[in-house]
This record gives sequence, C-alpha cells and structure tokens, in this order.
Amino acid sequence: MPNPLQLSIVNFKQGSYIIVEGKQKADYFYIIHKGNIKIIKEVEVIEEDNILKPGDFFGVVSTMSSHSHIETALATTDVSLISVHRDQYGLLIKQNTPVAMKIIQGFSRKMRYLDEALTELTLQSTGAADSSHLFKVAEYYAKQNQYNQAYYAYYRYIQYCPNGSNIDVAKERMGLIKPYAKAVYLNEEAGEFNRNYPKDTMIFSENEPGKELYIIQKGSVKITKILNNNEVMLALLKVGDIFGEMALLENKPRSASAIAYEDSSLLAVNKANFQIMVQSQPQLITRLTTLLAERIWFAYKQLANTIVQDPIGRLYDALTIHLEKNRVRIAPGENYTFDFGPKDLLNMVGLPLQEGESYLNQLFGNRKLRVVENKIFSTDIEDIIKQAKYFRRMQKIEASRREGSKTR
Repeated sequence: MPNPLQLSIVNFKQGSYIIVEGKQKADYFYIIHKGNIKIIKEVEVIEEDNILKPGDFFGVVSTMSSHSHIETALATTDVSLISVHRDQYGLLIKQNTPVAMKIIQGFSRKMRYLDEALTELTLQSTGAADSSHLFKVAEYYAKQNQYNQAYYAYYRYIQYCPNGSNIDVAKERMGLIKPYAKAVYLNEEAGEFNRNYPKDTMIFSENEPGKELYIIQKGSVKITKILNNNEVMLALLKVGDIFGEMALLENKPRSASAIAYEDSSLLAVNKANFQIMVQSQPQLITRLTTLLAERIWFAYKQLANTIVQDPIGRLYDALTIHLEKNRVRIAPGENYTFDFGPKDLLNMVGLPLQEGESYLNQLFGNRKLRVVENKIFSTDIEDIIKQAKYFRRMQKIEASRREGSKTR
C-alpha cells in the first residue's frame, strides 16, 4: 500500500517573515493556499514579479538545492501555506504530478530568463532569437579554428535556414573544413537513446530547435553562448546532470550551446520518453527539480557577481561562488583545484581575453593562486573568501561615501 502524502497547512499573520535570505538551513518550501506573499532580495539585479498569489510557490530553489535562501518572503496579508519538506517531494510527484510539473516548468522559464539576463548584463547584448544566428555561431568557431563546432553549426544553419542569405557561404566553408572536423549525430533520424560525444564535439547549438533533454552518464559538458564575438561559459556540467530541458518543456529554440568538455556518454530523452519517465520514474523528476534549483541558485549568484565593479573583485567573487556551489569545506590553509582554467574564469565574468589578461596577471600575483595543468589551483581557499569579502566591503564603503556626498 503506497505511503500517503501528508502535507501541513501553516498560517502566518500579515507582516510575518516566512523565509529569510541567507538562512543556511532550508528544509521546507511552500505553496500558497490563501493570501499574498512579497519576495524581497538584498540585491535586485533584475526586475521580477515579486508578488505571489494562491497557487504560486516559493523557497523551492534553496530547499531542493540544499543551499542558503536567495530571497526573503514577507506576508503582505494573512496567509495560509502548504508546507512541503524536501523528503516529501518524491511522494508529491507520485500523487500530484501536475504540481511537480508546474514547479519544473516554472523553473525552466526562470532559468531561461536568468540565462538571458546574465548574458545581457555580462556583455550588454543578446543574440538573435532565430535560426539564422546559427551562421554567426559557425563563423565564430571557424575563426577560432574550432572546426568540430563550426561544422556542426554550419550544418544546422543549412538544415534550418535553407533559403538563408549565407547559405552558399555556409556550404563552401563546410566543404573546406570537413577534412578537419568531427561532428556526430547530425542525422535526426538516428534516434539513439545512448550517445557518445568525443571531446570538443557539439551536442546542440544555441538557437536551433530542441527536441531532447540529456542526462550525463560519463564525462562533462560545457554550456556556452556566443555574444559580441566572444564565448561565454554559463556552466560546466558533470555526471548525473541534466541539460537541454528548457527547449523540451517549452518548445523553444536552444538558449545556449552544449559542447563535450571531455569524451562524454549521454542519455537522450525526447518528449514522448519524458512523459513516460514522469509517470514511471518520479526520481528523475526529483533529480531534474534539484538540478534546476541548483542552476537557478548559481545563476542568481552569477548575476550578483555582475554588480561587483572591480574586475579583480569579480574574479575572486566568481571563485567564491564555485566553492559554495561545490560545498567545499572552508578551512585555513586548505588547498583546492578548480575544474576550470583562467580563460574559463574570464568567460564566466564576461571579460574578453585580451582585456582580461592584465587582470589575470594581478589575480595570480597572489602567491596562493596558480595554474596547474590549465586548472586554477589555490593553496589557501579561505584567502579567496577573504579577498572577495574585502572587495565587496570596499564597494559598499565607496557607495556610502558617494551617497553621503549627495546629501551634503
């Protein structure tokens, strides 16, 4: 006999704080039954709808990612809330799949919005929202002599824009680079569930239509976007991670590219298989919710990083975010090897390589940081935290000084 799902109803008076930003232990999330909730963030980096009503939910990101809260929830009226413990989520999926799917679809929309906001704030631009952008992606990689990615993007441009203005150029360049390029699963009829992608091959390109999500079984995958003739790395995903779900759930073009960071094995799940898996494998939905929550939490942190004005401060802050994301134990003299190199770090904070070289030189002027086999290595991760806090503190002092001068 299945375990019954027993959810609690909790009531709060107007003016009550239900969750508080920065609180470390987030075990419950809430679905609004009656009343309204206002969401407040210490740093508002983007505009969002901050008034929640019955049927809306909050606290899911921090609860399902097991990170600190990224927002404060204030009751603007007397409220009645359905309280859901993290451990109850699996039962919620089994017994009320529509609620779980609403959460996932809401997460998917928020993740797309955050990705777009992040790239726009980082490089003050957004890519074209149609398949013709595939040609620009191909051109970028061709100029970088990254022929695997270029060939894939040219191929998709020809496929989805057969009457495009650059079709002849794309065909000519595909022919030129074909002897040097490796691209896999170009044929949509292949339909393999298990797929192997050699290092530096493209899984999908930004702005192409998406019909599948992927689960990493082996290796790692980087999520990137081409903006202002620069490649921005949005995420580096590892075994067990799920990606590509936004295009599958929303029937919209890919918002970013996915490239094998090393030889990788993936499971490709199309919409029909996904619907079957929702019913038969609720643990997949739990995992997907957890991963989306983790990515949203990370995206918020990256957006907050964009308001750090000193470029060196932004680099230290980005390193701090990754330490927190990976739940690295912070202790004096503890060393750590990050899973990315200096160029990737510049991409994360939106600094072009040419401009960023001088900042990297300053960063690695700190003897507690160095590059080992193209990965950033720290001999004292507590020092990274201290440096990041120092730059944020200096920025607050400067902001207070400027505010004070205005009132005189």
